[in-house]
Amino acid sequence: MIVPGEGKIIFPRGKGLGAIIRVSSAETGGSVSVVEHTLEPGFLGAPSHRHQREDETSYVLEGELTAQIGDEVATIRPGSIIVKPRGIFHTFWNGGTQPLRFLEIISPGGFEHYFEELAVLFAGGPPDMRDVNAIAQRYGLEFDMTHIPELLQKYGIRLM
Repeated sequence: MIVPGEGKIIFPRGKGLGAIIRVSSAETGGSVSVVEHTLEPGFLGAPSHRHQREDETSYVLEGELTAQIGDEVATIRPGSIIVKPRGIFHTFWNGGTQPLRFLEIISPGGFEHYFEELAVLFAGGPPDMRDVNAIAQRYGLEFDMTHIPELLQKYGIRLM
């Protein structure tokens, strides 16, 4: 059983994307992991990216999550779920006025370790993107940074 407040804090709640590992893949034999994310209003959570190995399912607990999956954009609120299948570029942001908190169910598990590795890079300040990309490659993650300016302008959001 996991109660509120339990989990491994990777990125604390704040201006950027917060991450708490609530269920590690080690606890499920690698089948799934669950990460609780937080994101303050008006921020992009991640550049457009796609996973080669994992499907992600987001369940909103508080606030408003907007996600672009391929060319589709959807906004969901507490109690709603959105699926981000592997192999499809997607991104997400908090376009609402309240802090966002959601569970990310990742299947199969293991991708939670990506956040742990990123935390080490970010501990010393903004990391070199070559280092971020090296970690991303190990996890079968590909970024598409070309859409960031358009997303920021169109939706009135900003980078972390």
